[in-house]
Parts: sequence; C-alpha cells; structure tokens
Amino acid sequence: MHKRFLQAAAITGALAVALGAFGAHGLKKLLDAELLQVFETAVRYQFYHVFALLAAGMLYKEFPGKFMKWAGNLFLTGMLLFSGSLYLLCYVKYAGLPLSWIGAITPVGGVAFIAGWLLLFMAVAKKH
Repeated sequence: MHKRFLQAAAITGALAVALGAFGAHGLKKLLDAELLQVFETAVRYQFYHVFALLAAGMLYKEFPGKFMKWAGNLFLTGMLLFSGSLYLLCYVKYAGLPLSWIGAITPVGGVAFIAGWLLLFMAVAKKH
C-alpha cells in the first residue's frame, strides 16, 4: 500500500464531508442557485477522486511503480485544481472580487483527473 495516498484520501475525504455539509447548511442562504451548484460540483468531484486516490493507495501493493504513483499524484492535483478552483470561484463571486479568471484553472484540474485515470489503467495493464 502507498501510505501517503491513503492518508491523503482520509484527509481529503473528511474535508469533502465538511465542505458538503457547509454547502448544504451554511451556503444556501449566501449563494444563489448557480453558485451553489458550482460548489456542489466541486464537492462531488472531490469525493469521487477521494475514492480514486484510496484505490491507487490500495492497488499500489499489487501494481507498484511510477504509473500508480503518478495516478495518485494526479488525483490529488486534480482535486486541488478542479475542486479548489471551483471553491475559490464561489468565494470570489460571492465577495464581488474581479477574479473570475480563476475558472480557467478548472479544466486543468479536469485534465489531471483524466490523466490519473489513464495512468491507473496503465499501471494495472503493465503487469502481466
């Protein structure tokens, strides 16, 4: 097992639950429906990739190597860039700050997620 991935999955999973609860209870009064949907998308994709990271950590024992390490690192990167940029975008729009360009970071995080999944496939396929 890759202990660092498992630890990161536990922490980012706890954070996803906390942010989801905050969104469901605290933000409904503060954000309009569109921004609330953006926030929920960030939580949802973070949670999906918590499980991907957990899988990479557990699969590392059977399929060790650089592809599995890169897959896990890209899942973490995707969470930071995709979900993180959406969280930040919600804050920026709520606060009225002129930083809407932050949304341009989101697709980079999406590409990191896709690359992580492809590298997970390659790590498993590589073993005969």
